[in-house]
Amino acid sequence: MEKNLQDGECLLAYGYTPFHQSHFDEFVRRVGVDDSDLQPARVLFTSRDHLRVLTAHGERAASLAGLFRRGDVDPPAVGDFVAVDVAQSGAGPSGGVVVRSALPRRTCISRKVAGEVTREQVVAANVDTIFLVMGLDGDYNLRRLERFAVLARESGAQPVVVLSKADLCEDAVGPRLDAQQAAPGMPVFAISSLTDTGLEALDGFLGPGQTVALVGSSGAGKSTLINRLAGHPVMKTGAVRAGDDRGRHTTTHRQLVPLPAGGLLLDNPGIRELQLWAGEEALESAFGDIESLARGCRFSDCSHDGEPGCAVQGAVDGGRLDAARLANWHGLSRELASLERRRNVAHRRREERRTSKLYRRVQSAKRSRRGSG
Repeated sequence: MEKNLQDGECLLAYGYTPFHQSHFDEFVRRVGVDDSDLQPARVLFTSRDHLRVLTAHGERAASLAGLFRRGDVDPPAVGDFVAVDVAQSGAGPSGGVVVRSALPRRTCISRKVAGEVTREQVVAANVDTIFLVMGLDGDYNLRRLERFAVLARESGAQPVVVLSKADLCEDAVGPRLDAQQAAPGMPVFAISSLTDTGLEALDGFLGPGQTVALVGSSGAGKSTLINRLAGHPVMKTGAVRAGDDRGRHTTTHRQLVPLPAGGLLLDNPGIRELQLWAGEEALESAFGDIESLARGCRFSDCSHDGEPGCAVQGAVDGGRLDAARLANWHGLSRELASLERRRNVAHRRREERRTSKLYRRVQSAKRSRRGSG
């Protein structure tokens, strides 16, 4: 019997929707087990060794089923809705419920893992809004904001630019206008968590059941903002370094933090180097002004790099487009083109390994049959 969405009111407060319910019911039908043994849950916390989930009956420790531990599928991220087996409660290493499957995501914040490996790292799932947090001190960097904007557009969540530490800036109007140019179409707010300046502008994104993820560099003020919105210290904070206004990684894990008004905040470890995991559409969306100008270029395949009749370069020459923004667009275009090539190679290699394993299993089965004959 399918579970009633209303049965888990605490899950509803944590963003559970008919979308997730329908996929949970589909999983129950597919595996063909007694649905009294399975419950939907949301992942609240992950670290290297621990996992905590919220079920309709409260928060529980959790462990992962074998398919996750074997690497057959990627483990769930904070914000994921999952199907947990309560019949096996206490059987796993954590002594809690066992996560049997992750449900499909409405939105997903991803980046490329650090280093040369071409693999996706999911930062957060099922997020409604992303606060792109940047401090109005030495952390202020429009080119980094443009990079974050591509990540946000790829996620499917609504991006909002939050300029923190307004108390350190004599006049935030100029930086706010510049941020609007760097992130066209995104709301931009200047706030101070210390003086409460501008915090009321964020209330509309933090209603009951709404999940907001904070993304930004170390020292941008994300944890301080969470503590202020929560009304009590829930995240560790630290001072920025003298000289460059960059912070140490005071957040080393990801977790969902409930707010008094019913919203949920997800802090992320500070990002020093963001390697994008995105496609061409996200770049086009984040740089919509350049895409719009490009429609006026003489050549449809104009690269905006010296061709005659280039409307984009004409906008730079006429002072209507920042040359640094165009240069960053060129750099990000090359980066994403390289990523796409590497993803294709990685996919081909995975398929070759999968085919090779299948071939070896078939050959082993043939040898077994011949030996038994």
